[in-house]
Amino acid sequence: MRLTYPICCGVDVHKTFLVATIITSNYEAPKYKQKRFSTFFNGLLAFKQWLLENNCKDVCMESTGKYWVPVWNVLEDSFNVVIANPKWVSAVKGNKDDKKDSKWIGDLFRMGLVPGSYIPDKDIRILRELTRYRSKLVSMRSSEKNRYQNAFTVCNLTLDAVVSDMFGKSATDIENYLLDTDVVDPDHCVSLLRCSLKKKSSDVVEAVQGFNMAPEQKERVRIIQGHFADIDKRIVQIDAIIGRMVSKYDGTISLLCTIPGIDRRLAITIISEIGTNMDQFGSSKKLCRWAGLTPGRNESAGKKKSVRISRAGVYLKPALVEAAHAAVKASEKSLYFKVKYERIMKRRGKKRAIIAIARMMLTCIYAMISTGEVFNPCDLQKYDMPEDLRKKQTVSAVKDAVKLLVSLGLVKDGDISLNNLVA
Repeated sequence: MRLTYPICCGVDVHKTFLVATIITSNYEAPKYKQKRFSTFFNGLLAFKQWLLENNCKDVCMESTGKYWVPVWNVLEDSFNVVIANPKWVSAVKGNKDDKKDSKWIGDLFRMGLVPGSYIPDKDIRILRELTRYRSKLVSMRSSEKNRYQNAFTVCNLTLDAVVSDMFGKSATDIENYLLDTDVVDPDHCVSLLRCSLKKKSSDVVEAVQGFNMAPEQKERVRIIQGHFADIDKRIVQIDAIIGRMVSKYDGTISLLCTIPGIDRRLAITIISEIGTNMDQFGSSKKLCRWAGLTPGRNESAGKKKSVRISRAGVYLKPALVEAAHAAVKASEKSLYFKVKYERIMKRRGKKRAIIAIARMMLTCIYAMISTGEVFNPCDLQKYDMPEDLRKKQTVSAVKDAVKLLVSLGLVKDGDISLNNLVA
């Protein structure tokens, strides 16, 4: 193995303290120097000074929860800090403690055996915190919607079987009326219907018959309504903050929005996860592997085992899958991903096909951010070609085929007529 870092430091980070091991080696027996520091700010400053005194500029630590972030914030400006995924630096169980873990991380790191994790710039990290928090709020809102609907279902209200949206205007008015009254008047419920829902008035009457909700249950539903409204307000606040932050990335956002299936919200989510500097990934294949969109490789004794994708890309992968679903349902104006999806789906199934489209989109994103070009794949004309141009190319291809047959002596010149095709 090649010695990569003659002087380096392995750090085992915990909530209140860290254990650091400086390793000095030049192909002879390595020398170790260990010390324990507090993770309070003064302790981290003392750790930084200790590294400088020992002329150590390369540091590796395990990504333990969020405990590594304060250490990163202190060392980021002066050191080469590598954050390692725990699966690459975990020690053998039964023979480990804090000092041994620190030494083991340093030994692996000095031989170049620890791949570093991608840590974006501070602006991107802050944007990532906001977009991830927004996704959590959206999930909470969906949970509250389910609780709200289930609260009526268990009280013999089957309105969700009649209306397409339990949170539409007509349905909301009926639900508020049921919460405010003790005696249900079906005729009043019918008077609250709007537009095309008036045609289902008889079904609505049947749906509200038998409705029986206790006062305590009504109080719970009101609490759910208030929480739901509050979450909506918080999402609006988060969107306002994100809108101010992404003004500097408007060019990249507009670029990504040229991809079918990606809107402004998804473009911002993608930028918050991968940033705008693609040099950190090296290639589109490495980016797709980092995002968890590449099939695994698991072979032993000539037998191939499961090759399913990894669990990486917890926030990026769902965004790309959402964009892929939107792209494959595109209209006649953009059939590029739709045609590819249908071809893969026939052979590999719907789920694998969607993951394949998501990976194609991420590959496009890598190329577009790297070159600054809009979405324009080299085979786009095969799918988004105007009808007159498609017909023209078909006639040209048939003429070439006829010439080939004539040159081989398989048919005589004039035996094949192209009049019907040209017309």
